[in-house]
Amino acid sequence: MTIPDVPVYNHAPVTKEDLDWADLATIDMSNADTFEGRQALVKQVHDALKNEGFLYVVNHGLTQEQTERMFNLSDYAVENVTEEEKSRYVSKIREEGTYNGYKPRKLWHISNGVHDEIEQYNMNFRDILTKEHPQPLRPFVSEIDAFMKEAHSRIFNNLMRIIAMSLGLDEEHFIKMHDHSAHAETFLRFVKYFPHSEDDEEKSQNVWLKGHTDANSLTLLFSQPVSALQVMTKDGKWKWVKHVENAIVVNIGDSMEFFTGRYYQATIHRVRQPPADQRGFSRVGLIYFVMPHDEEDLHPVVESPLVKQMDLTKMRFIGGKVPRMEEYRRTRIAGYGNTQPKRAGAREDIEEEDFGGVVVQHYN
Repeated sequence: MTIPDVPVYNHAPVTKEDLDWADLATIDMSNADTFEGRQALVKQVHDALKNEGFLYVVNHGLTQEQTERMFNLSDYAVENVTEEEKSRYVSKIREEGTYNGYKPRKLWHISNGVHDEIEQYNMNFRDILTKEHPQPLRPFVSEIDAFMKEAHSRIFNNLMRIIAMSLGLDEEHFIKMHDHSAHAETFLRFVKYFPHSEDDEEKSQNVWLKGHTDANSLTLLFSQPVSALQVMTKDGKWKWVKHVENAIVVNIGDSMEFFTGRYYQATIHRVRQPPADQRGFSRVGLIYFVMPHDEEDLHPVVESPLVKQMDLTKMRFIGGKVPRMEEYRRTRIAGYGNTQPKRAGAREDIEEEDFGGVVVQHYN
């Protein structure tokens, strides 16, 4: 197959504004392929996840050239596929609770009648080679699959081994429940954020994606220069996540919060309008979301001495019933941005919904 040329995507210049940056730990994974190397990182990863819930990963094994190639393809998936062809590959988000395929702009309601300006193409790691893709992307499917496999085996698996050790578990404890042996909604996301109109910015208070936690176990976000991601700190303040060249920003999702009995808590984050010197630029992203197998029950791993000490009555399970991953992710994906959440008590900035028997909060 002839591989066509892919235009180079030119990111916006890094902001020069002095923003209130989050103080996130940087994990050097140069030696994470060895047991001794992983063991040396246990305390650092543990402290980062307990204190901030976000961390940077560097020297992870994927080169700058590999990641830039994927950023180019991320933009290509949006700009070089016709609207007619995209319409044949639209994700069945509302119907089936799956992201596989295109998510069109304006699907999610943000606030005050404002909808998102985010377009995505999502590819499941288990069936990317057997699934049909839009014609312009077909020559690159094997390359994308190889990138996902390397991100999963070298970065995700090693991080999960380190997390397992930090909990006093065998380092392979979480590996099998996230592999290719059963269906999971694990996927690579090509995404492009488009600027909002001034009117919509005012109505949504400059929010592009409301504060939320991810449903999955770990999220691997490949750092890019447009500053828009913010993390909520433990004291309830929003802080900006700074761009670090060829770094991966990692955060804990709901699944790991459930598995650890809230010892590690899912990280609240949002996307908002970039600073003044980056406004008007689009924001191309590359994100790898890893979920447990659909068949997994989301019960706490009480084999861990740390999890055993947690007060499991504080879990977000409604009525104490532990849902399966499939039930939770289908309900949450289908319902996100589609309903009018209720306020959480007296707090005007927090809304609550029941997704698959789990209380999920949104933060404005």
